[in-house]
Amino acid sequence: MLTAAKINPEHLHPSLWRASQLARSFARCVSTGHPALDNQLPGGGWPTGSMTDLHTQQPGVGELRLLAPALSAVADRQIAFLQPPHPPQALALAGMGIPPESALWLRADRTADALWAAEQVLRSGSCGALLFWQNQVRPESQRRLTLAAQEGETLFFMLRPLAAAQDPSPAPLRLALRPRAGGLEVGFVKRRGPQRDEPLFLPMQINPAHRMQPRHEVAPAHRVAEPALHQ
Repeated sequence: MLTAAKINPEHLHPSLWRASQLARSFARCVSTGHPALDNQLPGGGWPTGSMTDLHTQQPGVGELRLLAPALSAVADRQIAFLQPPHPPQALALAGMGIPPESALWLRADRTADALWAAEQVLRSGSCGALLFWQNQVRPESQRRLTLAAQEGETLFFMLRPLAAAQDPSPAPLRLALRPRAGGLEVGFVKRRGPQRDEPLFLPMQINPAHRMQPRHEVAPAHRVAEPALHQ
């Protein structure tokens, strides 16, 4: 007879794991490009077909630099930027290894339209990644987006304020991002594995030229789509 110590919880159900270990990801994962961070994530990278919450102290703390290696890896399909604080900038994207021609800039006048657009991008499977900036998202909308993400293998990042990390979310992975001298501090709000109270410091060069810039300073990326979205 197998003892409890010999039973692998994942053999009982894919959603089970030991609290002392990182869960095994059954979805395809894309390396973050930062080995120290990969070692702290179930599956060793960003999960596809799932919602990942990134909570930032403020826009432009280095979140795009953090995501750049993964976005570059899936840039054979379009990278959708939905409701970014500033238009994507072609030179900045190219400097981070993201082909500017893969950038798709989407914006909507109403939150309901933006949420609808996010669902369509996720369900269509046409984009390698979706970055969706939104300050507040109702729980029922989060659940709809989670279900839509599960229909494909799109990298899906919700970028929200740091204060939103206190709110519940169905996202299995939630990280808090804060700028630090010479890099970025990553706090683990939620992950399928043991709790980590100590943040992870990732050294990286945060070049101001590699951030999204206001419209009057630079031209937006190529193939930018900016119509008002209507359901």
